[in-house]
Amino acid sequence: MNINNQASGQIEKAEPLWTKSFILLTVSYLLLFLSLQMLLSPFPAYVKERFHPGDFLVSMVTSLFALSAICTRLAVVPVLRKVHRNIVLFTGLIIAAAATFLYGFAGSIGAVLALRVMFGIGFGMASTVMPTLVSQIIPKQRLGEGIGYFGLSTSLAMSFGPMIGLTVMDGYGFKPLTNAGTLAVLLILPVLLLTRSVPPQPARTQEHHAGSPGKHVKPPRYINRKIALPALLNTLMSLTYGSLLGFLALYGKEIHLAQIGLFFLFNAITVLIIRPVSGRLFDSKGPAAVLVPAGIIVFASLFLLSYVHGLPLLIVSALLYGLGFGAIQPATQAWMLRESPSYSHGAVNSLFYNSIDFGVAAGSMLLGIVASHSGYAVMYRWSACNMLLFLAVFAIGRLLSRSKHAVAEDVTSNDKG
Repeated sequence: MNINNQASGQIEKAEPLWTKSFILLTVSYLLLFLSLQMLLSPFPAYVKERFHPGDFLVSMVTSLFALSAICTRLAVVPVLRKVHRNIVLFTGLIIAAAATFLYGFAGSIGAVLALRVMFGIGFGMASTVMPTLVSQIIPKQRLGEGIGYFGLSTSLAMSFGPMIGLTVMDGYGFKPLTNAGTLAVLLILPVLLLTRSVPPQPARTQEHHAGSPGKHVKPPRYINRKIALPALLNTLMSLTYGSLLGFLALYGKEIHLAQIGLFFLFNAITVLIIRPVSGRLFDSKGPAAVLVPAGIIVFASLFLLSYVHGLPLLIVSALLYGLGFGAIQPATQAWMLRESPSYSHGAVNSLFYNSIDFGVAAGSMLLGIVASHSGYAVMYRWSACNMLLFLAVFAIGRLLSRSKHAVAEDVTSNDKG
């Protein structure tokens, strides 16, 4: 038995991370999020200039997309138990591409909002399936590292996408921007289909109860107590990102800083550096070693941003935000996956990305209300204070978890006694 266990351990250690499927799924996820992020930041300014709505309606451009993506992911999880995931994936990609292409033809704010819902549906379908495929092929002992590298796709898109979108919007207009977003989604189809990079769907009986074929299996619960804390922390982090996506371009106009879009470029630099490091740190030291310093760094970044009037302070703020943001997201996702059985990874990934979208939607709406009453600088100070809540929630959650473990150990020792 010991010899067999040692042999199997050696096999596990030899499992590669950088397989063809892992690389191409990561590239495909980058393209999906790039399409989203290229339009997400310029969209509010475009809608305000084209249709002249109030700040609340402007915030709905971001919020309605996020809420429809959330609802779609909730619906997709049970669907994936009955419908082949490839059908869900490619249907979602086609819907997202069609909605993106049609943005440029929308003649009213109502049509824009309807297309945002349509895009949210397609994006929600595709963004639930692809992380589930990746979590299936990452070696278990390298989960934090693998999710860290895979998460570079979303972080790079979140960093470069808004900058590309603002640049294309300023130089060429809105329709060329929507065409570029459509092309990014459509490129995913040949990348995955022609290279056959989608791993085979695992059998349910093997996946749920190995060694118990034919046994009735209850569907996995969507939320369990162990992943509630990292999901909540991810939501709190995403509230701050909603304030950047929704209002950074408008903040630049308020303070007369034309280069405000460079925030996303410098943010990307530190995201690239910290993502792989934070994943390995999570694997070796656990969540506290990553989330506590990262939360403090994001607080400092947003507080500095509220006092920006020139390029140097903007660059410092962006570099700090990339460090914190790039560390928090892969840590919370790996934490959620580590605390869940493999058969529920689809539901867990759905919850992870829903927590992002809910945070972005809530941040855009709530902080938009703050901005309409007190200006964008004050809004970013409130956004910074949200990270103090992040740290408090993490500390309370860990204390409660330790006290439960201590009580359970006492009960066990008393029973043995």
